[in-house]
Amino acid sequence: MAKRKATGLGDTIENVLQATGLDKVAKFILGEDCGCDERKAKLNELFSYTKKPLCLIENEYEVLTTLLPLVQHKMTPIEQMALLKIYNRVFQAKNQMTSCGSCLRDMINSLNKVYGTYNAN
Repeated sequence: MAKRKATGLGDTIENVLQATGLDKVAKFILGEDCGCDERKAKLNELFSYTKKPLCLIENEYEVLTTLLPLVQHKMTPIEQMALLKIYNRVFQAKNQMTSCGSCLRDMINSLNKVYGTYNAN
C-alpha cells in the first residue's frame, strides 16, 4: 500500500505501524476489524494538521470589499496592516508586516479565496 500524506495524528500512527509491520501484528491479535479505522478518523479529527479558516466577521468583509480591489496597486502600510490583522485572525496565524512580495501575494490570494466564498452564493 502506498504511503499517503498524513492529514492528522491518526494517519501518522497508521504510517508508523505500517512501516514497522506492527499493523499486521495488531490485525493478527485483534482480528481484521480491530477498530483502527474509527480510531484513526477520531485522532485525525481531534489532532488535524490542517487548520480550517475561520469565518469573516461583518466588518472584516467590509474591509476586504474595500481593499481587495485596490491591492493591484501599491499598498500602504495601513492597508497592509488591516489585511494582515484579518488574515491572522481568519487563518489563526501570527504573521507580521513584510516587504516580501510573494508573501503579500500569498496572503492576498488566501484572503481572496475566503472572500470569494461569500460572493459565490
